[in-house]
Amino acid sequence: MGDLEIRPAAADDIPAIVEMLADDSLGNNRESPDDLTPYLAAYERLADDPNQHQVVAVREGRVVGTLQLTIIHGLSRKGATRSIIEAVRIHADERGNGLGTRFIEWAVDESRRQNCQLVQLTSDATRTDAHRFYERLGFTASHVGFKLQL
Repeated sequence: MGDLEIRPAAADDIPAIVEMLADDSLGNNRESPDDLTPYLAAYERLADDPNQHQVVAVREGRVVGTLQLTIIHGLSRKGATRSIIEAVRIHADERGNGLGTRFIEWAVDESRRQNCQLVQLTSDATRTDAHRFYERLGFTASHVGFKLQL
């Protein structure tokens, strides 16, 4: 699989991240790689929040994956801390070689390091391949999710 570095995203990584977010049937309708202004503003908010971890996977100087890990402190489950894995993307030419597994394992390990008792994620209902992938890694489809577009 070659050398892989998983590190915090930098502002210079935003174009590559946005390209990956836009590179599927869902993202190409909701992302705008031609205008990075809102993404850079969002990156600044994430970078300023110690409970937000926007990370990238880099191989040979090239960003080949991204995800966001959010740490949430709460009262439920006896005051448990949980994490949410969001916006997982692997570059199209890197899929199928174990990078996704390594990336999710990193997020789970980081969640343990942050003293989380639970890791959760959501996946669009149409992403059946992703659902099988997450189940292979031990995640269970335990809840029904709802959204309200604002």
